[in-house]
Amino acid sequence: MTRRAPSPCRREGGFTLLEVMIALAIMAGVVFTVIGAVNHHLAIVERDRRETVAVLLARQKLAELEEEKELPEKREGTFAPARPEFAWEMTAAPTEPAGLRRMTLTVSWDNGKRSVALVRYLAP
Repeated sequence: MTRRAPSPCRREGGFTLLEVMIALAIMAGVVFTVIGAVNHHLAIVERDRRETVAVLLARQKLAELEEEKELPEKREGTFAPARPEFAWEMTAAPTEPAGLRRMTLTVSWDNGKRSVALVRYLAP
């Protein structure tokens, strides 16, 4: 029996350069998509963390202001030195049913671009 030489059309196993480049392009697309999704979700987590801090600070400030005998129409301040990036503003006004006062406390951050507000009704 004689051996034949391999035909030029016959593949020996392995990948061509084109197949490797297509696989790398697909992998790059997947990696960039995953990185973009992770960055997006990290931004959401950071925003939620700041909102949670703002709500907790607002509840603390509401409790402090409720203890005061006389509430002015408007007060404002910051949470410095612990949280100087957060500022607060309180407004108090009488409500339609006589005898109640509506106290609104707004906590803002990012130079006033973002804020949360809590409302409490107080009886004299």
